[in-house]
Amino acid sequence: MRFQTPLIRAVLIRRYKRFLADVRLPDGQEVTAHCPNPGSMLGLAMPGLTVWIEPNDDPKKKLKYGLRLVEVGGALIGVDTGAANRVLRAALKAGQVPGLEGYDRVMPEQKYGTGSRIDFLLRGAGRRDAYVEVKSVTLSRQPGVAEFPDSVTARGTKHLGELAAMAAAGHRAVMLYLVQRSDCASVTLAPDLDPAYAAACAGAVTAGVEVLCFACELSPEGIHPGVQLPFSLPDIAQ
Repeated sequence: MRFQTPLIRAVLIRRYKRFLADVRLPDGQEVTAHCPNPGSMLGLAMPGLTVWIEPNDDPKKKLKYGLRLVEVGGALIGVDTGAANRVLRAALKAGQVPGLEGYDRVMPEQKYGTGSRIDFLLRGAGRRDAYVEVKSVTLSRQPGVAEFPDSVTARGTKHLGELAAMAAAGHRAVMLYLVQRSDCASVTLAPDLDPAYAAACAGAVTAGVEVLCFACELSPEGIHPGVQLPFSLPDIAQ
């Protein structure tokens, strides 16, 4: 996925009201950018961080900039949670996601469960339907290890229960973590931040839900899926 317009390097002044971020442009001008991330952005919202913002000229948008990348310790982190689905949709259609090849129908945002929508429903001749839920991972508190979630996510816990129900019904159910960081080589959970999610993930795995994790290749030009990463449940969740 390439960014639609070239990104501009800036300095973060503050992130507030979840979806707003004030930044300072190279010429010293201060502007407000849309922050497309409903999570806590733990470790990614400190004033003074280098950020990359995308300008737009859409008259329908109140804010003329969108926050896309944050730099921490030399690593690039993609903070647009919606980018994960856009990155994966193209890769799924091209059959380039290991473990999910061979599906000729990639159907986003399909209704399932109890008032929910699955990120992707995959169908292919001779294959079980695959229900794929995608989560963008941006937290890392120990070198090389990505963690999810970065705050309590009741919605994410609900999705795990619905994936478990799909697996019990005989479908493939996949929890896919896309790590939008350039500095991580493995993925785990953060039970200290959301013990209910960790417990639900352990239960889902026991019920037959598959877990797939992938890195991202990030740059100011775009975000692309990278190599597959190992996943481990923390001891408290097992």
